Parts: sequence; C-alpha cells; structure tokens
Amino acid sequence: MLSRSVFEIEEFMMQHVPGQNQGKITLYALSTCGWCEKTKKFLDNLGAEYSYVYVDLLQSDQKQAAVNEVRRWNPRCSFPTVVINDEVCVVGYNEQEIKKAIGI
Repeated sequence: MLSRSVFEIEEFMMQHVPGQNQGKITLYALSTCGWCEKTKKFLDNLGAEYSYVYVDLLQSDQKQAAVNEVRRWNPRCSFPTVVINDEVCVVGYNEQEIKKAIGI
C-alpha cells in the first residue's frame, strides 16, 4: 500500500479551497482543534487559495503519511501546521507569520 509516494498520498487526502493564489499554502489540522479552525477562517478571510487536511480523520497509511509530513516540517507534530511554498512552516495560529510568509 505504501508504494505510492508521500506526495501522491498527500494530494489524495487534501481538500482544496479556491481563492486568490498566494503561493502553495498547505494546512495540516485536527478536526477538533479550535486554533486550526481559526487558521482556516483566517485563510478564508484573506481570500487565499489553500489546501488542508484533518489529520485525525485519516485512516492507517494515509494518517501515518500525513503525520510524517507534519513532523518533517514541525518535529513536535503540533497543530495547526501551515506550510507555505514548501519553504516556510508556521506552527500554531499566527496571523502575522502567515501574512509575512505569503507576502502580505
């Protein structure tokens, strides 16, 4: 089952939110996390295009692949974790850091 790359598994499980292209924004979140929900709403209010996944709702191999990807960016594996342009990681709810990373 793990014959697909992490990238392919990641793409399959992501939900896409259309909006203005501010670069590639990926939000790793938990469905029960208030800070994760605030981060989603913040991105929505910016009108930014982004993708997100609720890591806690994934099953087996997909969940492990998502956790591994979060740990690659954020070794503490805390949520929310926002990855911007596959270069910058913002951990936690931080409006200023997200704006800075996307150039607003």
